[in-house]
Amino acid sequence: MIFIVVKFNVKPDWADRWLELTHGFTEATRNEPGNLWFDWSRSVENPHEFVLVEAFRDDAAAAHVNSAHFSQAMQDMPQALAETPQIISEKIAADGWGRMGELTVP
Repeated sequence: MIFIVVKFNVKPDWADRWLELTHGFTEATRNEPGNLWFDWSRSVENPHEFVLVEAFRDDAAAAHVNSAHFSQAMQDMPQALAETPQIISEKIAADGWGRMGELTVP
């Protein structure tokens, strides 16, 4: 799978509207056939930082990047960003989430 984590540093006046701005993009991406997950989180240390954790089947990443909703999001997001997002994008040998071996709940 392709595993991606992106950090978005949002302008302070957009922080409370970020999820609204990205809602259409989020829903469209979650409905893509090769999307495994597309989950937003907000930093507990920096209220202007949003973290996106996403994953796609290996053959689905190109379709995602070439989609109309991706193109639209790339046009919509810059107005709300304080800087270029930081990304880690890697192909990994996994097909989903696993259980944490170091911590188990009985």
